[in-house]
Amino acid sequence: MVRRWLVTGCSSGLGRALAEAAARAGDRVAVTARDVAALDRLRDAWPGQIVPISLELRDTAQCEEAVRTAADRLGGIDVLVNNAGAGLFGAVEEVSDTEVRDQLETLVVAPWRLVRLVLPLLRAQGHGHIVNVSSLAGRMAFPGLGAYAAGKYALEGMSQALAAEVGPAGIRVTVVEPGCFATRYGTTVSESRSRLSAYADATTATLHGLRGMADDPGTGRPEEYAERVLDIVSRDAPGPLRVPIGDDAYAYLEAAEQESHRELAAARALVQRTPALPLPDPEEPQTARRVA
Repeated sequence: MVRRWLVTGCSSGLGRALAEAAARAGDRVAVTARDVAALDRLRDAWPGQIVPISLELRDTAQCEEAVRTAADRLGGIDVLVNNAGAGLFGAVEEVSDTEVRDQLETLVVAPWRLVRLVLPLLRAQGHGHIVNVSSLAGRMAFPGLGAYAAGKYALEGMSQALAAEVGPAGIRVTVVEPGCFATRYGTTVSESRSRLSAYADATTATLHGLRGMADDPGTGRPEEYAERVLDIVSRDAPGPLRVPIGDDAYAYLEAAEQESHRELAAARALVQRTPALPLPDPEEPQTARRVA
């Protein structure tokens, strides 16, 4: 069966690689970008299979139009991939209210909106797959990425509730958690307008790691990521809700899981400590107290 995809954020990186992989598999793909001209080469490489759509995620009317156009041009939608996103770097104290709202609008509100717009189509046909692209930061936070982590944690929480709600209708939900891949993400992460020297020691290493991620020879290739996502969507049987992608992702998350278990054990010891023994009754004979 030829699947019909709507994939956001396809001008480059993981979204573009996924669109190419799906087209190579014979599927039809509606791809979005803020600058639709950035999709011209993708459309020209896969004529008749790639449908480019201009989309500013934070614009409700454009989201509605994008879903309508994708459904009309493809004859429906089988797979929604919420891939588009943007990162903000800054310590919690450095990030303003406006910057937090902008980050959450992109990482949480916009994907939520697209899910809400696509679900009536999926429910009507009795099947579909929603893939929400999270991050390692959806399960572990790094210094300087508090706003980004907040958005990804929220996306994963929404996805977990969504999976329980739509599973009975034959709709699958998957959260993919990419590790480090050679994309422009690390170089396009914006920095908060306010920067405080008090946080330089805590956050500098994270920022340097982001900026140099694409040039690291150990960084994964977007094509590898795309093949893994294509395999997840192609499987008939439902899989796990959360799927890390990349060997480094498993190493990071296994360490985070171990730390979470240690934290849980420490918390249990703190709040469930053995109750203090009652004070001895001064009227009780000393011998009895010693025996007790």
